[in-house]
Amino acid sequence: MKFDFYATLVAMVAVLLLGVFVIKRVKFLRDYNIPEPVVGGGIAAIILLILHSSFSLDIKFDESMKDPLMLAFFSSIGLLADFASLKKGGKKLAIFLVVVVGLLFAQNIVGIGVASAMGQNPLMGLIAGSVTMSGGHGTGAAWAAEFIKEPYLYSSATTVAIACATFGLISGGIIGGPVARYLVNKHKLVVPKQNDDKDAILNFQSPEKERLITPSSFIESLALIALCLLIGSALSTYIKTNTGFTLPTFVYCLFVGVVLRNVLSATKIHHVFDREVSVLGNVSLSLFLALALMTINLWDLVTLALPMLVILVVQVAMMAAYAIFVTFRVCGKDYDAAVLAAGHCGFGLGATPTAMVNMQTVTNHYGMSHMAFIIVPLVGAFFIDIVNALVINAFLYLPFFH
Repeated sequence: MKFDFYATLVAMVAVLLLGVFVIKRVKFLRDYNIPEPVVGGGIAAIILLILHSSFSLDIKFDESMKDPLMLAFFSSIGLLADFASLKKGGKKLAIFLVVVVGLLFAQNIVGIGVASAMGQNPLMGLIAGSVTMSGGHGTGAAWAAEFIKEPYLYSSATTVAIACATFGLISGGIIGGPVARYLVNKHKLVVPKQNDDKDAILNFQSPEKERLITPSSFIESLALIALCLLIGSALSTYIKTNTGFTLPTFVYCLFVGVVLRNVLSATKIHHVFDREVSVLGNVSLSLFLALALMTINLWDLVTLALPMLVILVVQVAMMAAYAIFVTFRVCGKDYDAAVLAAGHCGFGLGATPTAMVNMQTVTNHYGMSHMAFIIVPLVGAFFIDIVNALVINAFLYLPFFH
C-alpha cells in the first residue's frame, strides 16, 4: 500500500496526536520527557511491524518532506545562536565546552570499540556513540539518513539511531539527579550566593511563557529558515562538487543560521523572534521524527538488539563516571559544577530539555545555580551540534568505515 503526500501528512500529524494522547495518560513518559513523536511513532512502527509479519502488508510513505523538515530544524538552532549571550557564560562556558568535546571523542571510541569487539558493524558503535548519545533524536536521524546511502549502505541505521536515542534520553533523565546528589553529599557542597540575574535565566526557567506570534512575524521567521535552507543546500552542493569535502547538508544550514542571526543582530536590521523560530524548529523536528519512525523497519532490529544494548549500557556507565570525575572536577568542584554535571548527564545522553529538567530537579532541592542555567542551554542547544558534526565527520575518515 502506498501513501501519497497528503495521506503521509495526515499520518504524520496523527502519529503526533497519538503521542500527545498517550503521554497525557502515562506518568512514566511524562516524568522522563519522552518526546511525543517518539511515543506515537514507536506505536505506529509496532503496528506496521504487525501488519508486515502477520498480514504481509507493507505501507510505503511519501518521504519527500523528510529532508526539508530536518534542515528546517537545524536552521532554527543556528538562528537561535546569539553570540552576545556568550559573554554571560564567561570562562566557565569555555571550560565546559572543552569537557563536552572530550566526551564526544570518548563516546565514539567506546561505541566503535565495543561494537568491533562483538563483531558488529563499526557504524553501529558510531551511531550508539556521540551521534545519538550527545546528538539526540534529531542528529541521530539526520546522520542515519547519510549512513543509509553510499558509501556506507548501512540499512539499519535509522532503526538503530532512533532506538539508541530513546534509550539515551531515558537514561539521561535517570542518572542526572543521583549524580548531583552524590557530588553534593560527598563533597559537602554549599550553595553560593546568587546574583539576581533573572533576565539571564528567564527563558530557561520559564520555557512555557507565552509571547504573541502574529502572521507577519511568523512569515519573517519562516523566511529566515527558508533562506538558511536555500543557501545551506547550495553551499553543500558547491563544496562537495568543487572540493570533494563532505559534510551533511544540515551542518551548512546550521552555519548559515548562525551567520544570519549574528549579522542581523550586529547591524540591527532585524530582531530574530527566538520563541517563534523555536516553535518552527520544534514543529519541524516533531514532524520529521514522526515520519522517520513511521518509515523504519523494526524487523531489522531483532538481530541487533543485544549488541546495541551492551554498547548503550557501557555508554551510560561511562557518562556517569565522566560527569563525576571529569565534568565536576574540571568545572571547579563547587556547587555550580555539580549542577553542570547533572545537566551534562542530560544532554550527554539525550537532549537539552532533559538537561534542564535534571538541573531544575537539583536546584529545586538544594538551591539555584544561575551559571549552570546560562551555560548548559548555550552548549547543549547549539555548540554541541556543530562540534559533534565535525567530530563525527573526523571519525568517518578512519579506514574501517570505507
